[in-house]
Amino acid sequence: MFFPLSKVIFFLITPSNLFCLVGLAGVALTLATARRRLGGTLSAFGLFGLLAGGLSPLSAWAVLPLEQRFPAFADDRPPDGIIVLGGGIEAGLSSGRNQVVVNDAGERPVYMADLARRYPQARLMFSGGSGSLVDGAIAEADIVSRDADTLGLPRTRLILENRSRNTRENALFSAAMAQPKPGERWLLVTSAFHMPRAIGCFRAAGFDVVAFPVDYRTRGPRDALRFGSFASEGLLVLDLAVKEWIGLAVYRLAGYTDALLPGPDQASGSDSR
Repeated sequence: MFFPLSKVIFFLITPSNLFCLVGLAGVALTLATARRRLGGTLSAFGLFGLLAGGLSPLSAWAVLPLEQRFPAFADDRPPDGIIVLGGGIEAGLSSGRNQVVVNDAGERPVYMADLARRYPQARLMFSGGSGSLVDGAIAEADIVSRDADTLGLPRTRLILENRSRNTRENALFSAAMAQPKPGERWLLVTSAFHMPRAIGCFRAAGFDVVAFPVDYRTRGPRDALRFGSFASEGLLVLDLAVKEWIGLAVYRLAGYTDALLPGPDQASGSDSR
């Protein structure tokens, strides 16, 4: 029940959707009822939200605390294993077009191939099921399995987890399959803005991992004063950031993590730099 409910809630409160729905409600009130003042207010709110979210630094303010939470990986000590979370491959399109189709988080599989080359002795795990509400939808891990050669991944080293539908399941199922031994060092590859929630879930699953953030959406703190050129780009980042903040709060309340904003200061020795 949690999975489909989360999809519906996120659809309704995603900023770009919310601003559009509020604006449309305002237009409807203005045209079809006598409550024109309320309708005008809602319409103005929706339009202002779209403009502010798309063109102002608001999106950067929302995502920067997430992206900056864990430093970029700068340690060449060989890991025992590498886990890459799904989210960068469009499984439906990849299946329909019979080729690999990546989205704006495509750095995740790209860095999986790079790390596989850099650390030839490390175990490789890709964790990604289907985020679709439709039964029988193809999993990202199945696309990785099918197109491993295209992605530059060595098939003989791949461990594929294809059941997970969210971050908590990524952690639980990965821990069950990897069964890390005491003292082993595993890298976790996911988007920088998603890393705090992912690390929190893996810690709760008893799987100590080292953050390897990728897929940055800002250039750093200097973007806090930068206005955008295309509203669609700003709204995309704002949507991702708000979804992540809400996810952090919900996961904390549900007990899936032990902190609202997990960080490197809470890690054990193996997550230190």
